[in-house]
Amino acid sequence: MKILISAVVSVVFIGGLFVYLPSDEEEVRQAVQSFHAAFNQHDFKSAEEYTTEDWNHINPLGGWTRGRDAVLKELKEVHSTFLKGVSATIEDTSVRFASRDVAVVTVINRSSTFTTPDGAKHENEQSIRTFVVVKRSGRWLIMQDQNTFIIPPSK
Repeated sequence: MKILISAVVSVVFIGGLFVYLPSDEEEVRQAVQSFHAAFNQHDFKSAEEYTTEDWNHINPLGGWTRGRDAVLKELKEVHSTFLKGVSATIEDTSVRFASRDVAVVTVINRSSTFTTPDGAKHENEQSIRTFVVVKRSGRWLIMQDQNTFIIPPSK
C-alpha cells in the first residue's frame, strides 16, 4: 500500500511540473499579440515588455538577427522602407507548452501588399511565424521568432 501511495504521489508531483495555468496561455498569447500590434504600428519602442534581451529573429528571406538591439535595428530599417504601411492580420494561432516556462506559438497571418528588396511582390499573402516564448522573472517574453512566406501550390 505504501508503494502504491508513493507511486501516485510521485506521478501527481511529476505531472504537476508540466502543468500550466490558463492565465499562462493568455499571457503567452498577449506577448505575441503585442509583437503584431507593434508590427502594425511600425513602432517597436515597447519591445522590452514582450521580448527577451537575447531575442533572435529569422526573417522570411533567411536573415538571422541575434539580440534585441540588433533585431530592433533591423525592424526599424525594414518598417521605414519596404514594410512601411504594411499591416499583418492574425488568422490562426496555436499555443503549445514544452514545459512550465517554455511555449511554442504558431501564427498564420496575412499581410497587405509589399515588395521585398529582391523585387518579389507579395500581395495579400499568408505567412507562418513560429515564436518561442519563455517565462522569465514571472513574465512571458518572446525569445525567438521565425517568419516564413506560405507559397501557394502551383496550378
